Amino acid sequence: MHSLSKIPDERVADVRCSDDSLIVDLMDGRTISVPLAWYPRLHGATADQRSHWKVACGGFGIHWPDIDEGLSTEGLLRGAPAPKVA
Repeated sequence: MHSLSKIPDERVADVRCSDDSLIVDLMDGRTISVPLAWYPRLHGATADQRSHWKVACGGFGIHWPDIDEGLSTEGLLRGAPAPKVA
């Protein structure tokens, strides 16, 4: 029996933010959407700062240089919010 499923490719294809969500499209066609409130630096950033992102870590990460924030697709898929800062 042959499987028609694609091999997962968790590399970043595109990133965008709505007023309340971070939305990341992956190379394999999946889309991850998480609450922007989970990431205080992104939540507090301007729309311009949020739109200035770069692919990082061989395609498996996203970096926003203007706010020094970085996230991995692995963390996003796990549903891991930013750690609490004491």
